[in-house]
Amino acid sequence: MNEKVRSLRPTTNHHVQPSTVHQSTAGAHPAGRQAGVHPKRQRRSPLTNKVNQEKMAIKSIDPNTLSIAERHRYLLTAVAPRPIAFASTTDKAGNVNLSPFSFFNVFSSNPPVMIFSPARSGRDGSMKDTYNNVKEVPQVTINIVNYPMVEQMSLSSTPYPPEVNEFVKAGFTEVASDLVAPPWVKEAPAAFECEVDQVIELGQEGAAGNLIISRVVRMHFNERYLDAEGQLDTKKLDLVGRLGNMWYCRANGEALFEVPKPTRPMGMGVDQLPEAIRNSAILRGNDLGKLGHLAELPDAAAVAAARALPEVQSILAEEEPREGLHRFARALLEDGQVPEACAVLMIEK
Repeated sequence: MNEKVRSLRPTTNHHVQPSTVHQSTAGAHPAGRQAGVHPKRQRRSPLTNKVNQEKMAIKSIDPNTLSIAERHRYLLTAVAPRPIAFASTTDKAGNVNLSPFSFFNVFSSNPPVMIFSPARSGRDGSMKDTYNNVKEVPQVTINIVNYPMVEQMSLSSTPYPPEVNEFVKAGFTEVASDLVAPPWVKEAPAAFECEVDQVIELGQEGAAGNLIISRVVRMHFNERYLDAEGQLDTKKLDLVGRLGNMWYCRANGEALFEVPKPTRPMGMGVDQLPEAIRNSAILRGNDLGKLGHLAELPDAAAVAAARALPEVQSILAEEEPREGLHRFARALLEDGQVPEACAVLMIEK
């Protein structure tokens, strides 16, 4: 047990609300059996008891009963934040179009492939200029949007006529691409020249998407957003994401956090934690996830060292120390001291 733990005093609010993990009871099957699952194959989660402690009202909807606008609002508010493809395209006559699309992501690094979707108009089913352009000239430059350019980006989404250049309207600077016809945005932190390998229409009615499968052939990065190793620096990028309605979010400051990836040795999993820890009224799902990353439970020596801490001794003097131990352990978890927190949780009076 390190000295950091010995000097730590819990600083978190002792009135933190209990963990709330919920499940809907709608559509339940007899004897708790799931539809289509053989009884011998049905596996009970280690959090089952915790899940059943509280119930939550669930609103279940058949998407086919909604209007296009209602369905659109639910989907785009729930599936968020979404990165923005600021797509530059040209038609056969050389007219340039620049438009943002948040139906977008990178789907492969080998080969490097990005996909975005300029959907049909929800009002009349018409196609966007971007779609028409890539059908004529199957190339696109995808520019990445960060906070310093978000207002100009929004202006470019105005439905100008096809012959109007949104670079000019929004005040952006065109940079000639190396390998494709559409230019890229000088003000963007990153830009990707792409060949359009395939266009997949998902429907013929209003609001139907059109997948533009774009293979990256050249990448450009503004060096002000690179770190000392020449890699993109997330903290410098200050990226924005699209939410529902008119909302955006900004990947900067306190909004950024890191979550370690499960690596070797393999995490033991939440199911290996004692039941009293799994069903704690103090610990939350994120706390249990951190504990599940540990390779194994602490040994007797680690638990004894935790018991010897002055803070723990004070808690153990209480008539019912479990809640106090769990709150202290949660403070350790928030401080990144996961093995020490687990040792505290393993203490029995």
